[in-house]
Amino acid sequence: MKVLANDGISKSGILALEKGGFEVITTKVAQEQVANFINENNVDVILVRSATKVRKDIIDACPGIKIIGRGGVGMDNIDVDYAKSKGIHVINTPASSSESVAELVFGHLFSGVRFLHDSNRNMPLEGDSNFDGLKKAYANGVELRGKTLGIVGIGRIGQATAKMALGLGMKVIAADSFIPEVDVKVEFFDGQSITTKIVSQSLESLFKEADFITLHVPAQDGYIIGEKELEIMKDGVGIVNCARGGVIDEVALVKALDSGKVAFAGLDVFESEPKPEMAILMHSKISLTPHIGAATGEAQDRIGTELASQIITLLS
Repeated sequence: MKVLANDGISKSGILALEKGGFEVITTKVAQEQVANFINENNVDVILVRSATKVRKDIIDACPGIKIIGRGGVGMDNIDVDYAKSKGIHVINTPASSSESVAELVFGHLFSGVRFLHDSNRNMPLEGDSNFDGLKKAYANGVELRGKTLGIVGIGRIGQATAKMALGLGMKVIAADSFIPEVDVKVEFFDGQSITTKIVSQSLESLFKEADFITLHVPAQDGYIIGEKELEIMKDGVGIVNCARGGVIDEVALVKALDSGKVAFAGLDVFESEPKPEMAILMHSKISLTPHIGAATGEAQDRIGTELASQIITLLS
């Protein structure tokens, strides 16, 4: 049987699939050619990340597909219900990238509170001629310890983020309409651990209380954070989005950054991805990454081997 990993797969995933008797194709096929390629090469399984879309047209055009796999959590680029109605298995790897995304959240938080993103832009330009000026400009940092982190969406990635925040000595609050409460276990290197309960509260109360806000939600029909929500937040709040583009009104965000209402933002995803707006890309108060939340070697290894395991189990 043949597996098309159109958005790539780790070496460990390839080896696991080949050991299970599958042929793995890692050719990158253009979106408009995916259906033809699948049919011409008798592909049984297509694996994607966030780039390739598997919609009704491909599902209808490729009756030989047995499994559609998503390397990651969200499956908004796959017509999941329609695929299942056609008897196709749809799989993903919800737990594999949680730690990597959570660490990136804190990369953005640390960058924001200590101006690292802007300092790294300006030091090469002015570090030798305006060292004291830059030192003064970036001298008003704040600590994360003792501050309140509001987590919107306390699923696997939200919980991984909560663990890191608790380890830093932050207060953690959460809002999640599907998870009323959750026990979060923080494990240490020597086998010791502590467990604390996080009880979900209203979005409005979270926005009012949090010093920093991080989003961990699937794609939405509308904004979770727009002009109205920004108005009720604390002055000087920091906002991070490593979840999905389109959950923050970017026009309202830029306005709030310009006014000082929002101290900084950290964005890994964008409304107009893969072509983010220039007003976002050029803003001195935004820490930027190009949708790399799950892009660590460890996460990709876990994703590859987990997908391989599920495929082998389903088709063996």
